[in-house]
Formats: sequence, C-alpha cells, structure tokens
Amino acid sequence: MKYYERIREIREDNALTQQKVADLLHIGQRTYSDYESGKTRIPIDNILILAKFYNVSVDYITGASNVKSEYPKK
Repeated sequence: MKYYERIREIREDNALTQQKVADLLHIGQRTYSDYESGKTRIPIDNILILAKFYNVSVDYITGASNVKSEYPKK
C-alpha cells in the first residue's frame, strides 16, 4: 500500500475529516487532500506527527509494513 492510501485509510478508520487532520498539521485542507491523492509528497515531519497522533509506527504509515505496530515510546 502506498503512503497516501494509508494516511487516508487511517483517517477514515478514525472517523476524522481532512480538515481536522489538516488543522493538526497546521496546513490547509487542500494541501492535505493533495497528500492523500498523491499529488504532493507529505514531509517527513508531518509523517512523524501523524504516526504519533494515530499511535502507529512510521513503517505502517509509509506502507513499508502492514503490521500495525504502536508508535515507539521514549
């Protein structure tokens, strides 16, 4: 699964709107929509924010793994 498909899947599984996630990332809804459609690459900083917010590993968010591991604790 590609990262942009994964971020959409996770958002929908958590019953969140694109606007809510865009607000979390301090970006516009249109920019976030472009991330989910694959038009614009999501910056690594935002991937880290989403992984922590959803409590999943970066590998899961990026599609490198299909195992839904928790975000690592410090």
